[in-house]
Amino acid sequence: MAEGTAPISPEGAAIGRPIARDDGVAKVTGRARYAADCRPPGLLHAVIAPSRIARGRVTAFDLDAAMAEPGVVAVMTPANRPPLAEDPDAKTAPIVFRLDLLQDDRIRYAGQPVAVVIGETLEAAEEGAFRLAPAYAAEPALVDIDAAEPFVPETVGLGAPVERRRGDVEAALATAAHRVQRRYETAAQVHNPLEPHAVVAVWEGDRLWVDTPSQNVARAQRRIAGLLGLPPDHVHIRSPFVGGGFGAKAFPAGPQVLGILAARLVGRPVKLVLSRAQMFGAVGHRAPTRQTLRLGLADDGTIAALAHHARVASSRFDDFFEPAAALSGGVYAAGAVETTHEAVRLDIATPVVMRGPGEATGSLALECAIDEAAAELGLDPLAFRRLNHADTEPISGRPFSSKALRACYDAGAARFGWAGRPLAPRSLSDSDGRLVGLGIGTAVFPSMMFQAEARALLRADGAAIVELGAHEIGQGAATALRQIAADALGLPLSAVTLRTGASDLPDAGGAAGSSHTATAGSAIHAAGTALVARLAALATADPASPLHGAGNAVLFAADGALHAGDGRRDPHAAVLARAGLGAIEARGAAAPDRAARASHAMAAHGAVFAEVAVDPDLGAIRVTRLVGAFAAGRIVNPRLARSQLVGGMIWGLSLALHEAAQFDPATGAIANADLGAYRIPVHADLPFVEALLVAEEDTLVNPLGVKGVGEIGITGTAGAVANAVWHATGVRIRRFPIRIEDLALAMPGREKEDDA
Repeated sequence: MAEGTAPISPEGAAIGRPIARDDGVAKVTGRARYAADCRPPGLLHAVIAPSRIARGRVTAFDLDAAMAEPGVVAVMTPANRPPLAEDPDAKTAPIVFRLDLLQDDRIRYAGQPVAVVIGETLEAAEEGAFRLAPAYAAEPALVDIDAAEPFVPETVGLGAPVERRRGDVEAALATAAHRVQRRYETAAQVHNPLEPHAVVAVWEGDRLWVDTPSQNVARAQRRIAGLLGLPPDHVHIRSPFVGGGFGAKAFPAGPQVLGILAARLVGRPVKLVLSRAQMFGAVGHRAPTRQTLRLGLADDGTIAALAHHARVASSRFDDFFEPAAALSGGVYAAGAVETTHEAVRLDIATPVVMRGPGEATGSLALECAIDEAAAELGLDPLAFRRLNHADTEPISGRPFSSKALRACYDAGAARFGWAGRPLAPRSLSDSDGRLVGLGIGTAVFPSMMFQAEARALLRADGAAIVELGAHEIGQGAATALRQIAADALGLPLSAVTLRTGASDLPDAGGAAGSSHTATAGSAIHAAGTALVARLAALATADPASPLHGAGNAVLFAADGALHAGDGRRDPHAAVLARAGLGAIEARGAAAPDRAARASHAMAAHGAVFAEVAVDPDLGAIRVTRLVGAFAAGRIVNPRLARSQLVGGMIWGLSLALHEAAQFDPATGAIANADLGAYRIPVHADLPFVEALLVAEEDTLVNPLGVKGVGEIGITGTAGAVANAVWHATGVRIRRFPIRIEDLALAMPGREKEDDA
């Protein structure tokens, strides 16, 4: 077999098939084991005592009352917390977050852990935490993004530039025939995965066993080992199933480390699981934004200038700033374009990455501004987007590695029935007298990839085991990656076992940034290539093999055998049997192609169409239809891809109409810290949603041609819903989520009612 020949068969036996999830039955029957399900012998339960103030310090605990509670074993405070090898406030890299680990008595935000109570039962620990009754010296807290003094941070996101420019925006705006300037506001949001953060920690001498949900077990292992002063291989993290993460579990959080320290303090296994209210505290959120867009337009409808400026918020003690404006540099053609950011510091927990970090909030503002520009010119919103389609990335001038956005517009518009949409708002109604509106949003998300490794082992019976520390966070990774492995090794899907979710397996990168299939899948592809190459070398050197002497003939693996183009074949099991081998193994690694990424822009694209019905008297909004069409390179599993896209679209609807974490200005706490008051969509909020997959090939983005589908559905949907609300009512609400009272008070005719 020629060196470097890819072993994936031309037919692609597994890739591209809509296979049901491998983990589906285990999850619906309760057999899937999550971190909080682990119960080692001698297990104790730990409960966090959260701060009730947003700024100040703890002055006292009632330790006697807490310890007097039957079943309470210990109380961990800054006075007796086990020592750390690293300062939890050290900032060694943009991807390292500062942690609250009881290092002192300072309070930096409401909900910050101030102590940990450990008990024989959960109930005992909870009652002990209540009786601990911390006393505080409170200081004035600031939680309003509009009241804080702004500054320009050094970077946004995880080390991205704070500003980017191409061309002279101010000059182009000054000479433009038409100008549109609008400000949009988005609220803070909280990840709220179904599974809360949890940890079960067991110490065995200087070795630590940790069961905890993680989107990156290798990073978590390194971070925890560093904090504790242990060799990384002395920390063993298991995370076979994660009940949703959305970015909140991409990095180890303070409560997880506190559970580990509690186990060290008492010398017994400890379980710590956050309550739902505590999920609104120390484990991250999406910060609020204030975004201003300025567009300069020519008479022919082209965009002469596009400027997007975002004010974002972070904590007083860390440096994650939502890159909300960055997306606008890569969507629409413009003669001049700039994206800039400023930031404020508040007495809040540090925001972290959250599904579509920057892209979700930024695309909502951009898509609304584009719609308002189309209305200014009297153009159909879809026609305006087509007119300003970017053939190269506007901010850099780089060509796209692939871009099927026009095909997405075509497919989505045809399926949705966009043709014939009236231009004027308030032109449509339904049989119930509700105002009907149709809106569109362009969907864009960068195609990311990270470094990863994988190990493949082929047994003498022809079955294979593929190992890597990949992450099943609910997206179907275990299924999609097994499909990639099957084709890489040329085996039936039933012959491949995938082992994932542990830190002692090869580092598969993280399940974040819609990159996991591309990253881990490429590593599996590389391991399969290496293993099949070894197998081919055995066969071609074996006089008894039908492939003996094939030399540089192109061989590929399929159906459990090696194949030559002339019809000769040799089963995997036969090759190993003649060689007297019980198994052969190979490793593979994958990393982004830096040269290709420097010379090309890489992104998935799509178009989302929304229909809403609005009660003209109450302002109540119902999204009656969502149709999205997406081009995301090679689709490994259409069934799982559609599931991810639909989930993203529902989240986009939620961004536009539902989600808002409401900070109490008096206390600094989130006032609606539960899933009763923090609104998210339910089935009744969306009777019809459909995701279409548009064919696209990309030979540059990674060896598999995969782009990722986890987040792109958000980016078009929020804007499409907001634009549909305007089309239904003629009212443009620029504060999100759109509140019924805001819409109702602004409805045409309301002024006359108020006067009366």
